[in-house]
Amino acid sequence: MILEVLISIIALLVTLGILVTVHEFGHFWVARRCGVKVLRFSIGFGKAVKTWVGKDGVEYVIAPIPLGGYVKMLGQEDTTVVDTSGLSADQRQYSFACKPLWQKVAIVAAGPIANFLLAIFVFWLINISYGVSGIAPVVSNVIEGSIAETAGLRAGDEILAVDGDETIIWQQVTLQLLARLGETGEITLTVDPADSSRTREIQVPIDAWMGAETAPNPVRNLGIIQFEIPADIAGIVSGGAAEAADLRSGDEIISVDGRSIRGWTHWVEVIRASPELALNVVVQRGGRSTDLLITPERATLDDGTVIGSIGAYVQETTLAELLPPEMHRQINFNVLSAIQPAVMETWNKSIFVLDSVKKMVVGLISVKNINGPITIAQVAGQTATYGLDVYLGFLALLSISLGVLNLLPIPVLDGGHLLYYAIEAVIRRPVPERIQAFGLQLGLLLISGIMVLAMYNDVNRLL
Repeated sequence: MILEVLISIIALLVTLGILVTVHEFGHFWVARRCGVKVLRFSIGFGKAVKTWVGKDGVEYVIAPIPLGGYVKMLGQEDTTVVDTSGLSADQRQYSFACKPLWQKVAIVAAGPIANFLLAIFVFWLINISYGVSGIAPVVSNVIEGSIAETAGLRAGDEILAVDGDETIIWQQVTLQLLARLGETGEITLTVDPADSSRTREIQVPIDAWMGAETAPNPVRNLGIIQFEIPADIAGIVSGGAAEAADLRSGDEIISVDGRSIRGWTHWVEVIRASPELALNVVVQRGGRSTDLLITPERATLDDGTVIGSIGAYVQETTLAELLPPEMHRQINFNVLSAIQPAVMETWNKSIFVLDSVKKMVVGLISVKNINGPITIAQVAGQTATYGLDVYLGFLALLSISLGVLNLLPIPVLDGGHLLYYAIEAVIRRPVPERIQAFGLQLGLLLISGIMVLAMYNDVNRLL
């Protein structure tokens, strides 16, 4: 437990440190290119832990709170209206406030753009190092009575596209489905049937789809089973209900109360849903069927949920061992061919993040999906242990989120300043200071509220 917490904290510091540094460096680099004098470059907030002055005259600061940073420039204030009358001619030359409007826009936009460029670079690096790998989106089974079965999806169908977007592996199917969270209408699945050479389209109806869920599993929600481990008993726990019913290692579960068992996950679901209920179980043993009567014991989880338990377990295996070679998909890239998919993935995920924000604002999906530093730390720690490619993918997604959110037209964010500059370009004068001051207060209130909500969601998940 202590090791997990330590990994999460380190992963959080490294992740936020990279994102904040890249973002602020974007502002810093373009400001220097535009001839603006940079006074301070700070990574983090709070009392400085480390401070030094570089040969370029810039004060560099490292502070303990890694939730942001800033670049302080000569002639820069919280509003775009700055009194430059007291500046000397030399100071005006290097003042942010005295620069042309297009240069101000470039400097402000450079932070989010740097985050998008980081994401493109990371995806490019993943592509040339690991390629794109996954499992072919062939439906293992469909839950009886589910949305997918009603719509006509069948076991063995391969999902070629979701809403017209090609899907080569299951991960792409999931991402395309997640883009429809909270919506009402139809999802179009293009499938290659197992019993035909002709593709067909299936219309899956949705209504405010999973809008209230905080950990949505869209594939499962539709009733689609991606992979199914055979319901083969690997071992029995001594003294449990399975041993009492004479369930043995090597038995294959065929049916329960006349219902066919699709695989291990289905078998576990049936057992958990049947505490203290006698179940007529048919198993395949030694080449022939054997009838057993199993009564799952009553067990209570930490959250108070009552489930059934019998004391049997499955053989641990990986998908690589379970699935045939033809189900595995691998796409490799060279240095040049990896660029285009990296750019497209950054673009698609940017649209996804922006669309998710819109859906939260209009109430289509729950604001409980807003995550704070605790959740970010947990996910960063987990992805760091899964492998470098998984962690890099998370880093890229977080960089995209930071870039998109900073471009929102909220005062105090980069997008708020860009909004003021856009208005200034139209009316030919800066937005009145009193309006900007009011916007600043409103923006601070809004951002503070979002941070409090994110922390509340974090703590709520831990309880």
